[in-house]
Amino acid sequence: MKFDTPLIHGRLIKRYKRFLSDILLDNGEIVVAHCTNSGSMKTCLEENAEVYLSPAKDPKRKTRYTWEMIKINNQWVGINTLHPNQIAFEAIKNNEIPELSNYDHVQREVKVGNSRIDIMAQSKDETCFIEVKNVTMKVDNNALFPDAVTTRGKKHLNELIQLKKEGLRTVMLYIIQRMDVESFGPAEAIDPEYAQTLRLAYEKGVEIIPLQVRVSPTEIRIEKKLPFHL
Repeated sequence: MKFDTPLIHGRLIKRYKRFLSDILLDNGEIVVAHCTNSGSMKTCLEENAEVYLSPAKDPKRKTRYTWEMIKINNQWVGINTLHPNQIAFEAIKNNEIPELSNYDHVQREVKVGNSRIDIMAQSKDETCFIEVKNVTMKVDNNALFPDAVTTRGKKHLNELIQLKKEGLRTVMLYIIQRMDVESFGPAEAIDPEYAQTLRLAYEKGVEIIPLQVRVSPTEIRIEKKLPFHL
């Protein structure tokens, strides 16, 4: 995924009210940027750290900028939670994920029952439903999800379990937007119910694919699949 407009460099002053952040731009101006990440952002918040913002496309939007990434330990960490779905969608369409390749039809936001699944991929042989999650939390060398209790995430796992029971292929795709980790796992200490449900989903046949992506001010690209532990 390439950024279609040049990003704007600055430094983080603070994040507040979950969805807002004050940023000091290089020209000395302090601006308010929208933060799409509703989680705690544990291990990816650091005052005065370098950040990049994208300018809002809608001139009527209250916040003129969106916070895209932050530099932690000399590496960019992507914090925009809207990007993983786009990254996954483009990668599946372009056959860039070996485990999710050779699909003729790929569609986003597909209604199933009372919910919407992030991506549906179809070939003449199978239909696959894929739920995508953004991962930024790091403990030791592990990427962990979630960074806050997520009843919605647990609901998505149960939906995938049900679809698998109906004979469909189902996948949990975790997009890890940082390069300083070596494996993926559930954040048991933060949300034990999610961790338990993820283990159940895996036992029931829901596939788990953790993908590490390299974040830069010009693009976000898939680097490699990481091992996982449950």
